[in-house]
Amino acid sequence: METKEILKLIKKLPISKRMLVIERTIKTIRESELRKKMIKASEFLLEDYRKDKELTAFTQLDYESFYETR
Repeated sequence: METKEILKLIKKLPISKRMLVIERTIKTIRESELRKKMIKASEFLLEDYRKDKELTAFTQLDYESFYETR
């Protein structure tokens, strides 16, 4: 289906449904962009985490049980 066909079908929808299509489309675009940024950032920092043990020092505690005291 081409863009023109999709737009024609969307125009036939009631306004509430059209707004829903717009909202969901914007949401997926934002999520996609955020995911791309997160991947880029993690790739950028990967070598730092591999080489600098201070950055991962606290990961040894990941499987420890913690108890809250008051």
